[in-house]
Amino acid sequence: MKYQVRKSVVIGSGTMGAAIAAHLANIGVPVTLLDIVPNSLSPKEEQKGLTLEDPIVRNRIVQEGLERALKSRPASFFTAENAALVSIGNLEDDFDVIHQADWVIEVIIENLEIKQELMERIDKVRGEHTIVSTNTSGIPVSSIAAGRTQSFREHFLGTHFFNPPRYLKLVELIRTADTHSDVFEFISHFLEYRLGKGVVIAKDTPNFIANRLGFAGGAFGLDYILEHGYTVEEVDAITGPVIGRPKTATFRLIALVGIDVWEHVGRNLVPAIPHDEHALRYLEAERSNELIHTIVENGWWGTKTKQGFYKQVRKKGGGKEFWVLNLETMEYEAPTKPKFDSIGEAKDEDDLGDRVKMMLTAEDRAGELVRALTYQGLAYASERIPEIADTPKPIDDAMRWGFIHEVGPFETWDMLGVADTLVRMREHGYEPAPWVDAMLASGKTSFYEYQDGSKIGVYSPEQGEYLFIEPSSAIILLQQQKLIDKNPGASLLDMGDGVACVEFHAKMNILDEDISSMIELGLDKLDQDFEGLVLGTEADNFSAGANLFMVVMLAQNQDWETLEMAVKKLQDLNQRMRYSYKPVVAAPAGLALGGGLEIIMHTNRVVAGAELYTGQVEIGPGVIPAGGGTKELLRRILNPAMRTKNVEALPFLMRIIELIGMAKVATSAEEAREFGFLGPCDRIVLNKDHLLAEAKKEVLNMVNSGYAAPLPEKIYAAGRDGLAALQVGIFMFREGKFMTDHEALIVNKAAHVMTGGEISRPSWVDEQYILDLEREAFLSLCGEEKTQERMWNLLRTGKPLRN
Repeated sequence: MKYQVRKSVVIGSGTMGAAIAAHLANIGVPVTLLDIVPNSLSPKEEQKGLTLEDPIVRNRIVQEGLERALKSRPASFFTAENAALVSIGNLEDDFDVIHQADWVIEVIIENLEIKQELMERIDKVRGEHTIVSTNTSGIPVSSIAAGRTQSFREHFLGTHFFNPPRYLKLVELIRTADTHSDVFEFISHFLEYRLGKGVVIAKDTPNFIANRLGFAGGAFGLDYILEHGYTVEEVDAITGPVIGRPKTATFRLIALVGIDVWEHVGRNLVPAIPHDEHALRYLEAERSNELIHTIVENGWWGTKTKQGFYKQVRKKGGGKEFWVLNLETMEYEAPTKPKFDSIGEAKDEDDLGDRVKMMLTAEDRAGELVRALTYQGLAYASERIPEIADTPKPIDDAMRWGFIHEVGPFETWDMLGVADTLVRMREHGYEPAPWVDAMLASGKTSFYEYQDGSKIGVYSPEQGEYLFIEPSSAIILLQQQKLIDKNPGASLLDMGDGVACVEFHAKMNILDEDISSMIELGLDKLDQDFEGLVLGTEADNFSAGANLFMVVMLAQNQDWETLEMAVKKLQDLNQRMRYSYKPVVAAPAGLALGGGLEIIMHTNRVVAGAELYTGQVEIGPGVIPAGGGTKELLRRILNPAMRTKNVEALPFLMRIIELIGMAKVATSAEEAREFGFLGPCDRIVLNKDHLLAEAKKEVLNMVNSGYAAPLPEKIYAAGRDGLAALQVGIFMFREGKFMTDHEALIVNKAAHVMTGGEISRPSWVDEQYILDLEREAFLSLCGEEKTQERMWNLLRTGKPLRN
């Protein structure tokens, strides 16, 4: 059977269900979101004279769920327009939509009896090939399908998404003894290639993998924190990026998950694991359970109630700050921003292994907590093999993708050195599973087998040897490509099949001489030796923009000649890419700001990661886009409109002014396309791991399709009248106090460039004419004291200054 997903149904419109529906809509799959019918009227419905039979009442619960998803931050939808693919209904009037669905996902309350009753109803109406999955976080998947028909059970499996499903990569995939292999393989492929997920095949054990380790480790952590008197702020300062964890750290993460959900999952886990003495010791700890229960009873559930371990408070002089829950008094207190010497020393180390080693040997309270959490986590992970996984790899993948850890527990152990770490664990009272000693005794010194820095095998305790890790054809690892040249900021690589790649690997990939010279070399080699070029990175962010420190130093020293040469070099580089007679493809994901976006817009095609956050943010440091960014926005947004007779330029100029003057950043690649940063032929890839391989495919496709460089294009300049109209709008914004005087100056400079400078009437001008105006405006603004103040503030604080 050839399966496909053309229509889907999600049952349950709570936080997770509505967000899963949103993510299906993000990839273009129509989805019907269903939920129960209310059994009573709300006060507003009573005031309107509505009854329980009115459709608006019957769909109230599901409508509210969809509205929450639309308003959620971070956003569940790539763009608001994607919500048009979500229809709503209820489980009484609209249940028959299931018959036409290709995939039905159940996301209702964690109650086995209620889930089984729902599956019985679905079994009666589903189509012959309808796939049904449950998003249960802990109930045995096989028990949910118990008693159903053979066809239902063959098309049933567990698909455990993590919240928020758009952003967290992990989906744990759980099959039963009856799940048909074709169904399992299809959903696995769909999750990875269409929804962009990292799929971990999990056993049908309590809480599967990530939540089993996460909640057991969390219970230990909370017990240790309370026992040793750590504050919420101290813990979150210690357990964040310095040890390879996300900024949400510990308590912010629990608040994001939902403190009520945390309690519910923990309570359900306890009776399911009577054999797991290690976890039960902390899951049943009276003091921590009492604390969590009190917080839940108070309705302080975290992010969704805007109050949990933190509470947003308005300051007297305006603004806001987050007060912190005192775990002893249960009162909120002003933040103190605790500092630890060990963190201050470790945070500047680029290498995660070095940072963790420094924290593990630190003698302060931060070091004590890191040692406890790390050593207990490693010991517990080893104990759970083979119960929840047969090798370390599924555990590491689940913890990285589900909790945004930089590395999983066994990867951490390898990074620290297995044998040495084992000694220190025992010194502190943390005993691992016996198979770890057996592995070391057999002469194997790590959990993974490595070749040139890449994992090629993983240790199997059952077989006592490394199992080969099958490489994916969908993933290209740059460290495995042939090196042509390298400098501190970038490398030139041969990806094979006539495709070269310029890899960015500077800090935040700030555009500097290293990166620009390597792109130049790549273009030189492209002319001679290759058929196409990819610009990409394996880092989280494509590029955070230009080298601001260099700019402000040159400006303060009034070295205008050098500064102009630097800007001209970026412009010329971008124009060379744009008119390359062989294809240049950018593969951005994460941040692509300012100059990073200008690089992207000048390539011949973009293959973007879905989570692309990009914009012309130059007003922040007090300048305008001058690497060709202003010119490109004119070419992309204004030019197409002005090829139609009698079209007014002003609405399109205002769009561009808003993008520049408001520093609008697209919050997804789809939104970047709406803004005009991406074009209609640019592609969006959901799975970031596949990005470089897809970019290479795009190069080869362009070559095989007979790619030819674009013809030189003139730019429409609206002239004096267009400038005057924009100036009126800028004046009104300034009068309304939406911008400062200096911001008005910056935006007026942008308007001057956009309308052609001194041109008195509308004209089509050469690109170089606009580029020269960009450069002139940029240099002029760099000479402004307030612009330099903005630049220094950004460099010192990372935050924009509104002066």
